[in-house]
Amino acid sequence: MKWDKSRIVATTSVMAALTTVATMIFQVPVPETHGYINLGDTMVMLSGILFGPLVGAMAGGIGSALADVLSGYAGWAPYTLVIKGLEGFLVGLLGSKDGRIKALAGCLAGGAVMVLGYFLVEFLLYGAGAYAELPGNILQALAGVIVAVSVGVEVRKVLGRV
Repeated sequence: MKWDKSRIVATTSVMAALTTVATMIFQVPVPETHGYINLGDTMVMLSGILFGPLVGAMAGGIGSALADVLSGYAGWAPYTLVIKGLEGFLVGLLGSKDGRIKALAGCLAGGAVMVLGYFLVEFLLYGAGAYAELPGNILQALAGVIVAVSVGVEVRKVLGRV
């Protein structure tokens, strides 16, 4: 299947919208950092696994930042754009080909970038309050890994891109 520009834009738009919805559907506020825990990483990672680094980065960054803005966390949107964009890019770069092991490695690396990225920003902004969100971000990343690897590899088979 040939991926022309219009197909890339359409796929990125759909995955960004799904990322926004997944991020907004379940949110647990963390008062110490003025942030929240969510399920959006499942779609960020799935975007990278299914469609590679470009779609993963764009869907992850734009979809997650849009969820921040729409959920009343607009101050986090610039950080989210970069952190989740890097997460999706890394997952797509490392995990979009060659089976479950590479998908797992890509998702673990992307999840680590997300956890570390938010921790660094939160520590710079709130000091020790950053530790309050660390366990939630780790669980959020692990949920993303589990869902994206188990679902993503199977969907890739259906799409003919093992």
